[in-house]
Amino acid sequence: MSLADLPFTVSPLGTATGDPAIVLPGGPCRGVEYLADLAGLGDDRALVVLHPRGTPTTGGLSRGWWTDADDVVLLADALGLDRVDLVGHSAGTRLALATAARYPDRVRSLALITPPASWLTGTASDAEALLADAEPEVRAGYRALTDDDAETAKAFREQFLRQAPASYAHWTARESGHARVGRMDRDAAHAWFRDIPADAAGRVLGADLPPALVIGGDRDLLTGVAPVRAYADVLGAGLTMLADCGHYPWIEQPDAFRASLRAWLRR
Repeated sequence: MSLADLPFTVSPLGTATGDPAIVLPGGPCRGVEYLADLAGLGDDRALVVLHPRGTPTTGGLSRGWWTDADDVVLLADALGLDRVDLVGHSAGTRLALATAARYPDRVRSLALITPPASWLTGTASDAEALLADAEPEVRAGYRALTDDDAETAKAFREQFLRQAPASYAHWTARESGHARVGRMDRDAAHAWFRDIPADAAGRVLGADLPPALVIGGDRDLLTGVAPVRAYADVLGAGLTMLADCGHYPWIEQPDAFRASLRAWLRR
C-alpha cells in the first residue's frame, strides 16, 4: 500500500531525510497543528506525523486506540520500514504502547511524551500537590477538569478552553495562543476509548517491549508526577522530567525537550 492509499492522512515534519520516526499526536484526535514543529526536532531526524482517525484532516472516528495500532503498522509498511521508532504525545502514547504490545517485532523504540500514566500502573495522581504555587488561571483550569461532560460540540470546545490553563506550568499569551491551535471533536475524542480490552494494561506490561524514553513535566497537572515516574519504572524506561514544564514541553521548554529527544532518536 502506498502513502496515497492509506485510510488516514500523514504529513512530514521538518527537513531531515532518511528513515523517519512516526509521530503519534494526542488530544485525543486533536488537529495535529498543535504539535507545531516539535521544537525543530524534524530538522535533526526525519519525522512523519500520523493523523489518527477522528482528527479533522482524516475524519471519521477512531476504532479505539487499541485497534488503531493497525494503522501504525500500515504506515510503517507504506514507508517500507520493517521496524519503526515511535514518538507519542499524551493520548498518542497509548497508541504507541498498543502498537508495541501487539506488534513487538515492528517497533524498535518508544519515546513517550507527557503520558497519561495512572491507567497503566494504578498510581494515584499527585496533581493537587503541584497546585501550591500555581497561578490563578492554572488553578481554575484544574478545577474545571471535574466539570460534567459537555453534551454538544460547542460546549465541548468551550470546556476544553476553560480547562486549558491546567495543561501548562504558566498561563501567558504564548500558552493561551497554543491552546487554541488544533481543533478537537467531542465524538472523535470519545471514540478513541471505545472497545479497549479490559486487560489492555496487563497486555502491555506482559509484552516484550522495546527500549523506551519517557519525558514528563514536573508541573503537569494532567498526568501528575508520581504516576509518570511509576509508568517509566514499570516500562523499564529512561525518564527525563523537565523542570517548570506542563503537558506541552516543546512549547514550554523547547531547548531541553529537543536536546533530550534528539539524543534518544540519534542513539
